[in-house]
Amino acid sequence: MTRAPGRLGTVAGAFGAFGAFGSFGAFGAFGAFGATRLGTFVAAFGATRLAYGRLRRRPPGNPGSWERTNHAGRPVLLQAGPAAAFGSAAAALPSAPAAALAVTAAAVCGRYDDLRGDHRRGFRAHLAALRGGEVTSGAVKLLGIGGASLVAGALLREKPVDKVLAGVVIAGTAHLVNLVDVRPGRAGLLVLGIGAPGLLRGTLAAAPMGAAAALLADDLGEVSMLGDMGAHALGAAVGSAVAASNGRLGLVAHAAGLVAAAVWGERAASSA
Repeated sequence: MTRAPGRLGTVAGAFGAFGAFGSFGAFGAFGAFGATRLGTFVAAFGATRLAYGRLRRRPPGNPGSWERTNHAGRPVLLQAGPAAAFGSAAAALPSAPAAALAVTAAAVCGRYDDLRGDHRRGFRAHLAALRGGEVTSGAVKLLGIGGASLVAGALLREKPVDKVLAGVVIAGTAHLVNLVDVRPGRAGLLVLGIGAPGLLRGTLAAAPMGAAAALLADDLGEVSMLGDMGAHALGAAVGSAVAASNGRLGLVAHAAGLVAAAVWGERAASSA
């Protein structure tokens, strides 16, 4: 992705724009309807479309910070990112506040990377810079999303081992969704694919699925892109659903797969 420089204040502006929707009061309205899988999906879909439309009409901060050039050299919009974060958090909050916390933290860190990201890729590069005293956008994501995921995992599960595994799953899924977000629609389709089995075990997976579905057409049509903000937020949301609905064996299996994917991504970044 080609990134443009911006200001950290736009991060706050993106979430400040949500005040027009009634802030956390709006979440309560969605909560009454989000008691079922279909209700949660529809709530997330509607909240995402509402936020997306509002942000496109009145982008907060510098309008240029919401524009990017995609892999094909076409101009696209980044408003899908905060819209996805808002929709998935709004639908998840009534039943799983911990998931909403993880989504919000992932969105804020992802937006910072959208604004301040540079050419460096992979954990090694960002950790090397951190050892040298430089806090890169990648380090902000690693520490911010990782820390919030561990907190969310601790709130979602009861046993100490499961708390840690849940945190790994949430952070790992956020990373995975962002990792595949290099072509139109890939991240959204991955979220739908990961979330679908979770519908058999609970309602939480319907939140990121509804948000992803609401933006998929514009993503595939190269009108907008999720950016790091949207990809990380959706990943944290669907990761929270996985973490909340699986037993110990499922958590171990998901954590192992996500660690393997992260290692593969690190090698790919190093050889690029």
